[in-house]
Amino acid sequence: MKLVIASDHAGFSLKEEVRANLAQAGHEVIDLGTYKPDPLDDYPDFAEKVGLALRRGDAPRGILICGSGVGVCVAANKIPGIRAGMCHDTYSAHQGVEHDDMNVIVLGARIIGSALAFEVVNAFIGARFIASEERFVRRYKKVLAIEAKYQCGDGSANPA
Repeated sequence: MKLVIASDHAGFSLKEEVRANLAQAGHEVIDLGTYKPDPLDDYPDFAEKVGLALRRGDAPRGILICGSGVGVCVAANKIPGIRAGMCHDTYSAHQGVEHDDMNVIVLGARIIGSALAFEVVNAFIGARFIASEERFVRRYKKVLAIEAKYQCGDGSANPA
């Protein structure tokens, strides 16, 4: 699978391990940074890079890592079309894709170790949205409707 990956300074080490593990398994991984652990590298910048790469079609899924995972998850979900979920267990990683069509997995480098991170990411990339289940499609359409309702062309909220 083709994937994009990025992290801030706090997630750099885990990003490097996950990236190497995926490449070794034969996946094509586009690394969007950071390329060294610089404390001035802020998580919103990397969440935006991954989100925009997915919107452009550079890859179907992305991986984001910061210290806790919370920051990049919040930032990524501000981008229309991005459905990011923080997962530190394999069930959430595959269920988020199967039921909610999650397209970005978020990890907290200070929360999860590399061995478990590899398993979680593998569960994420091995899962597929269950489009044959009416309840999942119905809920997914409701999520898209919420996104459309509050998104204007200029990026501002439109509560109408």
